[in-house]
Amino acid sequence: MEKTMSLGLVGRKVGMMRIFTDDGDSIPVTVLDVSNNRVTQIKTPETDGYSAVQVAFGHRRASRVNQASAGHHAKAGVEAGTVLKEFRIDATKALEMKAGDIVAASLFEVGQKVDVQGISIGKGYAGVIKRYNFSSGRATHGNSRSHNVPGSIGMAQDPGRVFPGKRMTGHMGDVTVTTQNLEIARIDADRQLLLIKGAVPGAKNGKVVVSPAVKIKAKKGA
Repeated sequence: MEKTMSLGLVGRKVGMMRIFTDDGDSIPVTVLDVSNNRVTQIKTPETDGYSAVQVAFGHRRASRVNQASAGHHAKAGVEAGTVLKEFRIDATKALEMKAGDIVAASLFEVGQKVDVQGISIGKGYAGVIKRYNFSSGRATHGNSRSHNVPGSIGMAQDPGRVFPGKRMTGHMGDVTVTTQNLEIARIDADRQLLLIKGAVPGAKNGKVVVSPAVKIKAKKGA
């Protein structure tokens, strides 16, 4: 399947709140700060073999930037950021942009469906009940110290090993997660904020990537 090519924004998860509609309905939203997304490089098929736009987000002190990165940002005439993200877009659209341009929240519109990618909150070392929603053992009646354990893993002399991918205890969370088909409830153009309906992956102040939805559900009767 061909990868969808579209421009997006990098942002910071501020936190959650709620807004009210004109009818008085309460809508839970996640506030994303997408301010100062600046273009650092335009990649073209002639020079790079593919077409893309590289965007920087955040602020990094000059003392924390290595020489290669400092030169890269200086060439574009922009401040070094904490995140560099590439978005594959059509070559004709890429030529309409140049290094140093600001990509604003107006890239999206209210009601648009988007995909939000972030790093989920780390839960540390977790058991199978918390990690995979397994059922616990019986609380009494012959159950001795086997209440919250995985139980048999089903291996004997043959095949004599545990198959890879077996759902067992281990590290939970702290992985890249994408939540699809979220709706933009409101856009604050002055402060460059996106208010996304519902929850998005990650903890407060975590970095997120917002891009147009790639799996928009068809409306009933369409």
